[in-house]
Amino acid sequence: MTKNVIPIGPFHPLLEEAEYFKLTVDGETVTDIEVDIGYMHRGHEFISERKTFTQSIFLVERICGICSTSHPLAFVHAVEDVAQTEVPARAAYIRTLVGELERIHSHLLWLGLAGHFIGYDTLWMWAWKYRESVLDMFEVVSGNRNHYGIMRVGGVSRDVPADVIPGLVAVLDTVEGKMAMLAKAAADDPVLHSRLKGVGVLSRQAAVDACAVGPTARASGVAIDVRKDEPKDAYGWVDFKAIVLPNGDVYDKLVVRVLETFESIKIVRQCLDKLKTEPGSILNDVKEIPAGEGIGRHEAPRGEVFHYVRTDGSNRPIRHKVRAPSYVNIPTCAVSCKGIPLADALITLASVDPCYCCTERAIHVVDRRRRIRAVNLVELSRRKTERLRKEIHG
Repeated sequence: MTKNVIPIGPFHPLLEEAEYFKLTVDGETVTDIEVDIGYMHRGHEFISERKTFTQSIFLVERICGICSTSHPLAFVHAVEDVAQTEVPARAAYIRTLVGELERIHSHLLWLGLAGHFIGYDTLWMWAWKYRESVLDMFEVVSGNRNHYGIMRVGGVSRDVPADVIPGLVAVLDTVEGKMAMLAKAAADDPVLHSRLKGVGVLSRQAAVDACAVGPTARASGVAIDVRKDEPKDAYGWVDFKAIVLPNGDVYDKLVVRVLETFESIKIVRQCLDKLKTEPGSILNDVKEIPAGEGIGRHEAPRGEVFHYVRTDGSNRPIRHKVRAPSYVNIPTCAVSCKGIPLADALITLASVDPCYCCTERAIHVVDRRRRIRAVNLVELSRRKTERLRKEIHG
């Protein structure tokens, strides 16, 4: 058969954001895949270096609307690493509460989209209907259904009053019951089994080689979870399991996310119980950030999000580097999509729950004469880091 190239993107019904996948097919079988990024670079790292630390929290919150607490949480961890700042226990529980509510709403969003991609629109409508209750909980806790604005260096900006906790627990009970119904429906559905089992397999070794993170890695038998490996905030104080499955196919990625939702509900309950009995401050007053460098990690719904911050003693970062989980998870498709039918490639691409706006990087520079030249961002980044190191340490 003749090999053909099928483009998916940069605009396509499967893609929520602009990205370009070039699939080479032999008949109906995918033989190769290339990923081209750079369609929506917004320069967050560059902008952050011109903002104060508090302003940068609001900036990175808008890297991704779905992970809009994961990035600011990793960022404040990095700044707190520089300042060697401790967070009050009550603030730690509130941070963990918000982080796990975000995991629930993100997994429900993905579950609905996954159903939509394979024509199971009933699952889509169910999942998104019950996700609305989680967004309502966000509004009670933070005042916003999205972009919560609650993280601060040294703690959080807003407390959770005791009188709202019973209502939050009631909503959580409803969500847990509905999730149990969804999980049973998915487990008993022969169409889902035939459509997802054995599809888009990513072996454990391939996941390790690609440095995959989050549910993408855990569905391939890689027991990696920042909440367990390097617990911050209240993760070292709450009881939960990291869900790890062995098969690495799309079905296991679905099951990992469904089971993680129940674990997140368990964590949220524990946080709410502690907030009833854990009085105290929600913010350590950090007067200034010294010169230095720090890293922040958080287990976002898609996996580890990593922020690096360098400071010079002023009120803003002089270097800010972000690595989102999709940046390492998307390349796994080069392995999992090869040798499968084209019809399965689309759901395999979606199975890593990609966030394209998190991964975007500039790949070209256009000068005044409209000439395009390639840019080696890794080399430029290394040069800038070395220059800043010399300026600070001499």
